Amino acid sequence: MYMMMRGYREGNNDSKRYYDWLNRASEDLAAARLLLTSKDTLNAACFHCQQCIEKALKGYILFKTHSNVDGHNLTWLCRQAIRNDGRFNEWLDESAALNRYYIETRYPADVPLKLTVEMVVNVCEIAAKMYVFICKEIEII
Repeated sequence: MYMMMRGYREGNNDSKRYYDWLNRASEDLAAARLLLTSKDTLNAACFHCQQCIEKALKGYILFKTHSNVDGHNLTWLCRQAIRNDGRFNEWLDESAALNRYYIETRYPADVPLKLTVEMVVNVCEIAAKMYVFICKEIEII
């Protein structure tokens, strides 16, 4: 358990190239935008927004520390980014909001999320703005 908290996972084959993480994050954002076209895929759109920021934050942390981190909690990942740049503080609320879409959009629940197109458009806008911020910090935009 201690090893998982420190960002270590035995047999980890994750890319050690930060730009791979940003490319996959971009794919997730594009997927979210495509999924927005149907009310039947709003959960999946939100999940891809969460995945976009998870991968972008991991790419940023890899860029700065040369180490992969494990985990899916965006607030925790954002706090790791803050260690390298305090400007990530402005994204703590957004990372907490996007956290909600990691589990609740993938699995059925007794009380499901009630998503509207407008809500999901907002989620995609938050993810897009955060993604652009992260890319600018790495100076790839």
